[in-house]
Amino acid sequence: MTAPLRGRPGPVSGGLDLGPGPGTQVLRVAVVGSGPAGLYTAEALVKQTAQAAQAADGAAVRVTVDVLDRLPTPYGLVRYGVAPDHPSIRSIADYLRRVLEDPRVRFLGGLRLGGEVTREMLLSCYDAVVYATGAPLDRRLGVPGEELPGSAAAADFVRWYCGHPDADPGRFALDAVSVAVIGAGNVALDVARVLARPAADFGPTDVPDPVLAALAASRVREIHVISRRGPAEARFTTKELRELGGLPGVDIAVDASPGHLAGAFPGDAGASPGDGVRPPGADPADRRVRGNLAVVADWAARGPHGGGRRVCFRFWRRPVEVLGPGRVTALRLERTAPGAAGGAVGTGVYEVLPVQLVLRSVGYRSAPLAGVPFDERRAVVPNAEGRVLGADGRPRPGEYVAGWLKRGPSGVIGTNKADAAQTVRSLLADRLPGGAPPHHADPGAPPLAERLAARGVRPVTYAEWLGIDEREHRTAAALGRGERVKLSGWDALNTASGHPRSG
Repeated sequence: MTAPLRGRPGPVSGGLDLGPGPGTQVLRVAVVGSGPAGLYTAEALVKQTAQAAQAADGAAVRVTVDVLDRLPTPYGLVRYGVAPDHPSIRSIADYLRRVLEDPRVRFLGGLRLGGEVTREMLLSCYDAVVYATGAPLDRRLGVPGEELPGSAAAADFVRWYCGHPDADPGRFALDAVSVAVIGAGNVALDVARVLARPAADFGPTDVPDPVLAALAASRVREIHVISRRGPAEARFTTKELRELGGLPGVDIAVDASPGHLAGAFPGDAGASPGDGVRPPGADPADRRVRGNLAVVADWAARGPHGGGRRVCFRFWRRPVEVLGPGRVTALRLERTAPGAAGGAVGTGVYEVLPVQLVLRSVGYRSAPLAGVPFDERRAVVPNAEGRVLGADGRPRPGEYVAGWLKRGPSGVIGTNKADAAQTVRSLLADRLPGGAPPHHADPGAPPLAERLAARGVRPVTYAEWLGIDEREHRTAAALGRGERVKLSGWDALNTASGHPRSG
């Protein structure tokens, strides 16, 4: 049975149309992207319009928000980017779920901007459009051999173990004995930890069954985490480092100059000139660096425990070539040293590290959206406090941006909440007298539902997403595997939702 596009009674309608009362001003907003940035934007729209109505001497203002996503599942990075052994972070989905269950918010899945919907279509149907599609692309190393089989983006590996429908369940056989993870952030630590952790630990998590089988059959014994600078400059969080060091049956080794482990603040014992880290003080970043240095120094002082797997941190090295006659067999590294400006410079000393899998984790970047301005150098939509700027530097009426697409891939998931609130303040300010020239939906344009139906397009509704959600809980119960096991692939998602669309 085809689910209606709008309005089912009950708390899980995800878009019950209450209908405006007499004299009510209705603001219709489309948010493109249902990850944290998009859903925090929807939440801010609901809250700030309610606050504006209370402050407007009784003048009624109501907002309706349609949250669009190309996937049939909401939550974005929370669902498909957080490591499965971090359930506390994944619990953010419970908070975001309440946003989608607000009667003023509606989820429309299976809609691609530039595909099923266009920028022009959205602007004709809505008073404002907020782009919040994140940063789905990985940055490249730019070295020879990067395209060899066995060399991949850590982002692809993350999507694989998180069960993203775009990820081939058979992509990573894990038949490599030695793996290089290139990067000095928490994503690199997540990847190293997933490779090192015993597969049995993932049984109660939501990883798809094919992923769990691959982890159980993994031949990986060595994981090398490679950073072009030292532990003081790494972007790891201390909590993540300690978690990795606490894995049972895993040895941790550190390969770096002792002078870069004893301390890295000017004036510390063992500090090197040019380490480029601020003197200690009240800044939390300094405490993080000190915590990281303490953890790494403790690892360096340890002897091997004879664990089944080994994680080796190789600081002050940068990859210069991925080697192999037909697939990856080794990685050529150049040793680096602190530069005068605080970065790392090559020393001309090279080494070859035998590995069979290379996973690069050197950053994310946003993808341009059809018809939307894009700064290729910074990989963001040019904006002023969330207002999209055109080529002339002026705000484009009715167009806004939030999240990583707005500011670049920085901060944690919660950072998007304040970011979204700023964008919504700009949006609502533009609707007030004296604000920027407001955009209004075309009063003669058919609603989005009618326009899509005329083209034979039926979005995935929130109720249909709940069908996927229910199937994943039933699968977990049948397998005796915790609360949820993710469905793997587009076909499984479409079958569970009862939706005919394919990926």
